[in-house]
Amino acid sequence: QVQLVESGGGLVQPGGSLRLSCAASGTIFSIKTMGWYRQAPGKQREFVASITSGGSTNYADSLKGRFTISRDNAKNRWYLQMNSLKPEDTAVYYCNTVAWVPKGEYEYWGQGTQVTVSS
Repeated sequence: QVQLVESGGGLVQPGGSLRLSCAASGTIFSIKTMGWYRQAPGKQREFVASITSGGSTNYADSLKGRFTISRDNAKNRWYLQMNSLKPEDTAVYYCNTVAWVPKGEYEYWGQGTQVTVSS
C-alpha cells in the first residue's frame, strides 16, 4: 500500500508564497509521475502541475510562471512552490502519483492540504 502525505498548506496573504510537500511511502518500485491537483469550494478538481521521474514538467496554463514543481526521486518526495498567490488560488491541494508497486502500476492520491489566500 502506498501512502501520500501532503504538508505545507496554510493561510497566506495575497502576494505571498507557500511551498507544499508530498511524501510517498510504502513498497514502491518506481514512480512514473508526480503531480499536484486542487479543488476549490464548489468546483471540480483541476490539474495544477506534474513532473516525471526524468524531470519533464507540465503546468496548467493559468499557473505558469507562478507555480513551480520539483522532485527528489531518491526520497520519493515532490514539491510545489507557489508564488504571488491570489485569493482564487484558495483550494484544497492534493498530491498525486502514478507508481509501480508489486501488483502493477497504480495511481494514488494524498488526503489534501488546505491553502487559503486571504488578507
